[in-house]
Amino acid sequence: MSEIKPVSLLERRRFALEYDDKIIGAAHFRDFEGATGIERIFFHTTVDEEYGGQGLASTMVKFALENTIASGAKIVAVCPYVKNYVAKHREYDQHLVQPTKAHLDILPRD
Repeated sequence: MSEIKPVSLLERRRFALEYDDKIIGAAHFRDFEGATGIERIFFHTTVDEEYGGQGLASTMVKFALENTIASGAKIVAVCPYVKNYVAKHREYDQHLVQPTKAHLDILPRD
């Protein structure tokens, strides 16, 4: 049996959790060209119900945020889970950009 691991799926605009070649969670984002360069807007995070309660969303979000910072992008936390995560992990403060109407306008409506 393989392990659950976070992966980067930039071409699909998400970071994900992979298990046995199956995606079991995702942190969806859109990139925005802002005043500070690329601002990565995290707007939706999910983990399949059967894998809930194991701290996997936290593992995935940490991976996503660390990869975002390493790429030189800023973080825009719109998703409630990501907002709560960065509020508890103050080490991300210097990498945060407050969401604006322009950020929200590029997000999918479905």
